[in-house]
Amino acid sequence: MNRKVTKEIKIGNVAIGGMNPIAVQSMTNTDTKDSSATLRQIEELHKRGCHIVRSAVYDSECLEPLRTIVRNSPIPVVADVHFDYRLAVGAIDAGVAKVRINPGNIGDDDKIRIVADAARANGVPIRVGANSGSLNADFEKKYGHGAIAIAESALANVATLEKHGFDNIVVAAKSSNVSQMLEIYRYVSKRVDYPLHLGVTEAGDVLAGTVKSAVGIGSLLLDGIGDTLRVSLTADPVKEVDTAYEILRAVGLYNGGVEIISCPTCARTNYDLEGTVAKLRERFAGERRSITVAVMGCIVNGPGEASHADIGIAGGKGKVVMFEHGQKVAVLPEEEAVDALYERAMSILNSK
Repeated sequence: MNRKVTKEIKIGNVAIGGMNPIAVQSMTNTDTKDSSATLRQIEELHKRGCHIVRSAVYDSECLEPLRTIVRNSPIPVVADVHFDYRLAVGAIDAGVAKVRINPGNIGDDDKIRIVADAARANGVPIRVGANSGSLNADFEKKYGHGAIAIAESALANVATLEKHGFDNIVVAAKSSNVSQMLEIYRYVSKRVDYPLHLGVTEAGDVLAGTVKSAVGIGSLLLDGIGDTLRVSLTADPVKEVDTAYEILRAVGLYNGGVEIISCPTCARTNYDLEGTVAKLRERFAGERRSITVAVMGCIVNGPGEASHADIGIAGGKGKVVMFEHGQKVAVLPEEEAVDALYERAMSILNSK
């Protein structure tokens, strides 16, 4: 695919835009005032491969814990601020790598200028935009409550910052409606060269949110649109990161980590295929080195269909066959399959 080349922006030590890889983001759901709990969650996200993390700064008592979080986080921290421009300025003073604001709810022009001046003085980018839940009334009246209204609202927020001489900008324009979200981002992408942060907002639980995000984010990535993304799920934020990488893998923008392929099962399946896949996924969680692992339901089709896998198992009825690139290498008791497959896969990775 031909990716659109956007302006390069630095978020701490992570560069987005230009020809940099897509950056994966998530957001903490711990109380920002509890710096210890928040840092524990950030560490888990980091282990899963998260590049950038966002935390809500909802009142002034968040600012001092935020300083501790920023100082100890292994990845850049973004402050999520609404309504109070002083919180954005305070977060910048606390050392965040980026602030997320909606100029439409921060206040009058002078307050937006104060935030822009603070961000410029500290080399901090600002993520601006709009979404279907925070649409400016003037744009809704002019364009209706649809994609163009959200897109134009986001572009107006960009123009406001540019008016104050600020162009260290990332743009997001989300919707919970996938087709609307696609229309918004395609519209915005044609009109600005700032990096775009992709996401389907309020996407739902793991099932609904994964499907919506895969369709929406995946479609835009295949169009060459997008520089950073967040999969929004009503779930453990770690699942957001795992899902993001699977989306990137599916569209051909990520080939690292452990790819687990498995068959859909049928009457020939004679062992706990679903449970085996779940155990292996957890074992390999956070592994960024590249290997393809197959978990197949039967010996009839398994090794042949998964011959492109580096390693795999198939079989059942108390025994499984382990194969490498389609060639049988061992026969194992079923209860030893997970441990043996994991250990052999790690051996292969360590030998590379």
